[in-house]
Amino acid sequence: MSPSLDTVFQALADPTRRAILGLLLEDDMAVTDVAAEFEMSLAAISKHLGVLAGAGLIAQEKRGRVKWCKLEPDALREASVWMQGFGQFEPVNLDAFERFLVAERLDPGDSPEADALSQP
Repeated sequence: MSPSLDTVFQALADPTRRAILGLLLEDDMAVTDVAAEFEMSLAAISKHLGVLAGAGLIAQEKRGRVKWCKLEPDALREASVWMQGFGQFEPVNLDAFERFLVAERLDPGDSPEADALSQP
Protein backbone atom coordinates (compact mmCIF):
# COMPACT_ATOMS: atom_id res chain seq x y z
CA MET A 1 0.00 0.00 0.00
CA SER A 2 1.45 3.36 -0.99
CA PRO A 3 1.53 6.28 1.45
CA SER A 4 -1.24 8.82 1.08
CA LEU A 5 -0.74 12.05 -0.82
CA ASP A 6 -1.21 13.89 2.48
CA THR A 7 1.75 12.04 3.99
CA VAL A 8 3.93 12.71 0.96
CA PHE A 9 3.10 16.42 0.86
CA GLN A 10 3.56 16.72 4.61
CA ALA A 11 7.04 15.23 4.24
CA LEU A 12 7.83 17.59 1.36
CA ALA A 13 6.64 20.64 3.32
CA ASP A 14 9.88 20.87 5.30
CA PRO A 15 12.86 22.54 3.57
CA THR A 16 15.38 20.29 5.33
CA ARG A 17 13.64 17.18 4.03
CA ARG A 18 13.55 18.62 0.52
CA ALA A 19 17.28 19.34 0.77
CA ILE A 20 17.89 15.76 1.91
CA LEU A 21 15.99 14.47 -1.13
CA GLY A 22 18.18 16.70 -3.30
CA LEU A 23 21.30 15.12 -1.80
CA LEU A 24 19.96 11.62 -2.32
CA LEU A 25 19.12 12.44 -5.92
CA GLU A 26 22.86 12.38 -6.59
CA ASP A 27 23.63 9.06 -4.86
CA ASP A 28 22.88 6.84 -1.88
CA MET A 29 24.34 8.24 1.34
CA ALA A 30 25.13 7.02 4.83
CA VAL A 31 23.05 8.69 7.54
CA THR A 32 26.19 10.25 9.01
CA ASP A 33 27.08 11.74 5.61
CA VAL A 34 23.60 13.23 5.29
CA ALA A 35 23.91 14.70 8.79
CA ALA A 36 27.30 16.22 7.94
CA GLU A 37 25.57 18.42 5.33
CA PHE A 38 23.39 20.16 7.93
CA GLU A 39 23.96 22.18 11.07
CA MET A 40 21.79 20.01 13.28
CA SER A 41 22.20 16.95 15.43
CA LEU A 42 22.32 13.40 14.13
CA ALA A 43 19.12 12.73 16.09
CA ALA A 44 17.31 15.58 14.31
CA ILE A 45 18.45 14.32 10.90
CA SER A 46 17.36 10.81 11.86
CA LYS A 47 13.87 12.15 12.61
CA HIS A 48 13.73 13.85 9.20
CA LEU A 49 14.89 10.62 7.55
CA GLY A 50 12.19 8.72 9.43
CA VAL A 51 9.51 11.07 8.09
CA LEU A 52 10.84 10.65 4.55
CA ALA A 53 10.94 6.86 4.94
CA GLY A 54 7.43 6.83 6.40
CA ALA A 55 6.19 8.75 3.36
CA GLY A 56 7.87 6.20 1.09
CA LEU A 57 10.21 8.81 -0.39
CA ILE A 58 13.39 7.07 0.75
CA ALA A 59 14.46 3.61 1.83
CA GLN A 60 16.96 2.89 4.57
CA GLU A 61 19.06 -0.23 4.81
CA LYS A 62 21.87 -1.37 7.01
CA ARG A 63 25.12 -2.33 5.29
CA GLY A 64 27.44 -3.69 7.89
CA ARG A 65 27.46 -1.16 10.71
CA VAL A 66 26.37 1.76 8.53
CA LYS A 67 22.78 2.78 7.81
CA TRP A 68 22.34 3.93 4.21
CA CYS A 69 19.58 6.00 2.64
CA LYS A 70 18.47 5.88 -0.97
CA LEU A 71 15.84 7.73 -2.91
CA GLU A 72 12.83 5.66 -3.96
CA PRO A 73 12.60 6.34 -7.71
CA ASP A 74 8.81 5.95 -8.01
CA ALA A 75 7.96 7.62 -4.73
CA LEU A 76 6.70 10.89 -6.20
CA ARG A 77 4.78 9.33 -9.10
CA GLU A 78 1.30 9.63 -7.52
CA ALA A 79 1.96 13.18 -6.30
CA SER A 80 3.34 14.13 -9.71
CA VAL A 81 0.31 12.73 -11.52
CA TRP A 82 -1.98 14.63 -9.14
CA MET A 83 -0.09 17.92 -9.70
CA GLN A 84 0.01 17.47 -13.48
CA GLY A 85 -3.78 17.52 -13.48
CA PHE A 86 -3.59 21.20 -12.69
CA GLY A 87 -1.26 21.88 -15.61
CA GLN A 88 -3.91 21.10 -18.21
CA PHE A 89 -5.81 24.30 -17.54
CA GLU A 90 -4.84 27.71 -18.83
CA PRO A 91 -4.20 30.32 -16.14
CA VAL A 92 -7.28 32.41 -15.51
CA ASN A 93 -7.04 36.18 -15.84
CA LEU A 94 -9.48 37.16 -13.09
CA ASP A 95 -9.75 40.79 -14.21
CA ALA A 96 -10.73 39.73 -17.73
CA PHE A 97 -13.14 37.18 -16.31
CA GLU A 98 -14.81 39.85 -14.16
CA ARG A 99 -15.18 42.14 -17.19
CA PHE A 100 -16.73 39.26 -19.13
CA LEU A 101 -19.24 38.57 -16.34
CA VAL A 102 -20.21 42.24 -16.12
CA ALA A 103 -20.67 42.40 -19.90
CA GLU A 104 -22.78 39.22 -19.88
CA ARG A 105 -25.00 40.54 -17.11
CA LEU A 106 -25.79 43.74 -19.02
CA ASP A 107 -28.06 43.71 -22.04
CA PRO A 108 -26.66 45.27 -25.19
CA GLY A 109 -26.99 49.04 -24.92
CA ASP A 110 -27.33 48.95 -21.15
CA SER A 111 -24.81 50.67 -18.98
CA PRO A 112 -24.14 50.46 -15.25
CA GLU A 113 -25.61 53.96 -14.94
CA ALA A 114 -28.86 52.86 -16.59
CA ASP A 115 -29.10 49.94 -14.14
CA ALA A 116 -28.69 52.33 -11.23
CA LEU A 117 -31.46 54.61 -12.55
CA SER A 118 -33.94 51.78 -13.08
CA GLN A 119 -33.67 50.47 -9.49
CA PRO A 120 -35.91 51.99 -6.78
